[in-house]
Amino acid sequence: MAITIILLLLGFLLLIKGADFLVKGASSLAKKFNVSELVIGLTIVAFGTSAPELIVSIVSSSKGLNGVVFGNVIGSNIFNLYFILGVSGIIYPIVVEKSTIRKEIPFSLLATLLLLILINDEFLWGKENIFGRLDAVLLLVFFVSFLIYVFINQKKEEMAPSQPGEIAAAPNKQYPLWMMIAMIVGGLAGLVFGGQMVVDNAVEIARSFDLSDKLIGLTIIAAGTSLPELATSAVAAFKKNSDIAIGNIVGSNVFNILFILAVSGVIKPMPYDSQLNIDLYVLIAGTVLLFILFLGKSRKLSRGEAAILLAGYIVYLVYLIWRK
Repeated sequence: MAITIILLLLGFLLLIKGADFLVKGASSLAKKFNVSELVIGLTIVAFGTSAPELIVSIVSSSKGLNGVVFGNVIGSNIFNLYFILGVSGIIYPIVVEKSTIRKEIPFSLLATLLLLILINDEFLWGKENIFGRLDAVLLLVFFVSFLIYVFINQKKEEMAPSQPGEIAAAPNKQYPLWMMIAMIVGGLAGLVFGGQMVVDNAVEIARSFDLSDKLIGLTIIAAGTSLPELATSAVAAFKKNSDIAIGNIVGSNVFNILFILAVSGVIKPMPYDSQLNIDLYVLIAGTVLLFILFLGKSRKLSRGEAAILLAGYIVYLVYLIWRK
């Protein structure tokens, strides 16, 4: 068991460092060929920070571990919303723009509601719960719509002066060409091997404790693959950059459902366990709560409100352990 845990932690390390190398190498290469920071941020960096979830979900889907796929995506979103945002808000109160309240958060809620509808065929149509390729393609269409919205919105912001303390999407350091290629290849290798190690060893741990695949996906895998988001939002909060802190969470949650889960579904249609509906309800409730908390004139998530989110995640974990 000790060796299995060590291999699991090593897999997480490979995932995180692989994503880091991929982002740095690819961003540096893109800048070398004069690709705009906007395009880099929307593609390379966005992909890199969510790459751990993507690789784990693809590997799990190909092996028929449907509980891990759904558990990873839903669990990561719950971890992002309750734990990461809670920690970030305790570090420094988070203030958001009006557009985040009116558009980004509602879009995240819409994505979750759409997923809830698509995967509950038994309740709606009296058929077996299957997340099929048509469902996956529909999510991808919504994902493209979200990217178009972000692109148009960012294009408008490019005309506005930069805000003090704004974090750039691209790295400051430029690397030699050979090093860029080595970082990209090495990063991809780390993602592939790390993802394989995480899935194999997490499933082995789950089965040794008689735990379900979906439970291990909702907890260990979800938290482990969300480490890049945790680091990004915590550092952003420490630097008092609220837009990065909240944008990272909302954007990641949309990306996880509309892209990562969709890609997994395109690879292989997956049966869905309706017991996970409870976890989706927890995610929906948290998104609605976040919307309500930001509705005031200050548009601020105070430390007290952030502590409520964090406490909510602890209660959720206790429930998961009880439910098993």
